[in-house]
Amino acid sequence: MHPILINIGSFNLYTYGLFVALGFLTAMQVSKINAKPHGISAEIITDIFFVILISAIVGARLLYVIINFNSYKDNLWGIFHIWNGGLVFFGGFIAAVTACVIYFKKKNLSIFQTADIIAPGIALGHAVGRIGCLFAGCCYGKVCDLPIAIKFTDSNSLAPLNIFLHPTQIYSMISNLILFFTLLWLQKRKKFDGMVFLIYIILYSLFRSIIEFFRGDFRGDFIFDFISMSQGIGFMVSLIAFVILIKLSRSSHGPKSNH
Repeated sequence: MHPILINIGSFNLYTYGLFVALGFLTAMQVSKINAKPHGISAEIITDIFFVILISAIVGARLLYVIINFNSYKDNLWGIFHIWNGGLVFFGGFIAAVTACVIYFKKKNLSIFQTADIIAPGIALGHAVGRIGCLFAGCCYGKVCDLPIAIKFTDSNSLAPLNIFLHPTQIYSMISNLILFFTLLWLQKRKKFDGMVFLIYIILYSLFRSIIEFFRGDFRGDFIFDFISMSQGIGFMVSLIAFVILIKLSRSSHGPKSNH
């Protein structure tokens, strides 16, 4: 693949950073379209996504560094080189949810309704961002002899070179596209506010946990060298989401949908 898309003298345009940026813009634009029927302005959505951007990058990078600290203990400046890849979704997710809850309360926005509005866009933006992972070679898979296996040959790649690997970046991209279309379908059929967002969390965690078994990069041990850090966090987050989902679905006083 091509970790560096453009090289002009000392200037490098990193493919990973480009697609993360495109994913962010995609998520924001889709969310603006979703928000319009609910009377939420494009300016509010823009503000929300800048809150998400800052908090998610900090949280995602922080968790990645914690998991892979041995790679940075002798080069602390490398912690800040995020254009080379190295973000963990659940770290960014937890940080972004926390920051958004604070922001929503400050702006008197319905937490669950607003979360439903932005969830599909986040799924699509995540799919776009995974293209950057593919080009950079991060989030690479285990050795694979299937016809779908891919091989990295660029010396700047983060993946092992010249061996066939599971295309886990493509698995992730496809799973997020499935999530995007599923969430759009659910938006028109939801029974209460929060349903779309909570199902997004549950399904994403499920897809991510399955894909993790095919990952070849160090994932951080969580349970008995078998369950990775992301799988462990995903299980806990999805369990919480499932409990809230059941509670809202049973409660006659739960947030009501405008649909």
